[in-house]
Amino acid sequence: MPGVYFFYDRSGQLIYIGKSINIQKRVQQHFSGKDRKSQKLQFFTKRICYEGMGSELISLLYESHLIKEYHPIYNRSQRRKINQYGLFLHERSGYKALMIDKIKPETNAITVFSSLTEAKNTLFRITGKHKLCQKINGLYKTKNYCFQYQIKECYGACISVEPVNSYNSRVEDFLKNANLEKLTKLVELQGRNDNETGLVYIENGAYKGFGFCPKGTPIDARLSYIKAYDDNRDIQRILQNYLQRLPL
Repeated sequence: MPGVYFFYDRSGQLIYIGKSINIQKRVQQHFSGKDRKSQKLQFFTKRICYEGMGSELISLLYESHLIKEYHPIYNRSQRRKINQYGLFLHERSGYKALMIDKIKPETNAITVFSSLTEAKNTLFRITGKHKLCQKINGLYKTKNYCFQYQIKECYGACISVEPVNSYNSRVEDFLKNANLEKLTKLVELQGRNDNETGLVYIENGAYKGFGFCPKGTPIDARLSYIKAYDDNRDIQRILQNYLQRLPL
């Protein structure tokens, strides 16, 4: 089951918080790892607990909240994580291009990332989902057509075959989903058991929290099950990445 797990030392101090869609498998990986962090966790951990969350999204949101609240010593890199890269809108020969660049104070990113790898993986996923062009989006360097055009997953913006308006309309579809500014949505997810539903609530672009309600709860009563949690840039990034994965 997806959820969040906790490592404690011999004095009962919480030293690490993690999340996984398979908690047992992930914990076993910690205790079989040979890297420095894994070896420290193996030496200092004396007790392990976990909480099932039912879904990856709620696990991510809860983990982010808990790390900021408890500051476990071996989550130090996550506490200090800075969003260094962003996704920005540019124009190339009339086509709207989604480009990765370093975040600058004077620019507003569509969404932000903690690493270049995360940024590229996300942009590849967005480009494929919306049938955009890897060349236009800076993911495939070529003077001719991109590889996706050869396998008919790009409609030819890379060689100016596809009409600009047609291509840009799909970029706009992505931007509507990526922009949380005016979005109000109650996301329904798998619960912690077969008798409940997981809920995440966004109101006017702001994250309000998550909760669990019994299956069959009337729609107008579900908000009463939402527990309030703080909104921040990390949470916004998690929600944006989730919404980008939803079917068109």
